[in-house]
Amino acid sequence: MNDVEYVRDYVMYSAIFGIFSFSWFGWAQENPRKSWRKYIGIASAAPLILGLVGIYLSIKHWHDHTALSEPGVFHNYLYFVFIEFFLAAIGAFLLIKFKRNDYTAPWIAFVVGVHFFWLKSVFKDPSLYILAVLLIGVAFISLFVSKKFNIANSAITGIGAGTVLLCFAILGLVRFLML
Repeated sequence: MNDVEYVRDYVMYSAIFGIFSFSWFGWAQENPRKSWRKYIGIASAAPLILGLVGIYLSIKHWHDHTALSEPGVFHNYLYFVFIEFFLAAIGAFLLIKFKRNDYTAPWIAFVVGVHFFWLKSVFKDPSLYILAVLLIGVAFISLFVSKKFNIANSAITGIGAGTVLLCFAILGLVRFLML
C-alpha cells in the first residue's frame, strides 16, 4: 500500500477490524468454559474502543485518498464482499441444516480468511496475506483444540479470530500514526 496515497485505508482497518474483532469475541461467548466468560468480555472492550476510534478517524479523514477511489477498484471490492457473504451464508445454512452448527464459526473464519487473499489486490497491501493465513489457521486449529479440550468451536474460533483482528486493527492505527 502506498502510505501517502491511501491514508484513509489505515484508519478504516482500525475501524473495521476493531468492530469485527469485538464481534468475534462476542461469538466466543456462545459456549466457552464458564471461567473464561469474564476474560472474553474484558477482551471485547479493547477492540470496541479501537473500532470506535477508527470510525472517528475514518470520518475525520473521509476525503483522504483510498485505494477504493481508483477506477474499478470499488466494484472489485464489492464483488469480493458479496461473494464472501454468499459463500459464508450458504455454508452456514448447510451446516445448520445438517445439524453441524458447531462448525459454523470455523467455516465463517475460513471464508473471511480466504477473502483477504482477494482483497490484497484491491488494497495493494501484502499484510492482508498474513491476515488471511492467520484467520484460516484459526479456523483449522479451532477444530482440533476444541475437540481435544471439549470446548465449543465458537469459543476457540472467536477468541482466535478476535485476537488476530485486534492485532491488525492496532497495526492499522500504528501505520496511520506513522504517516
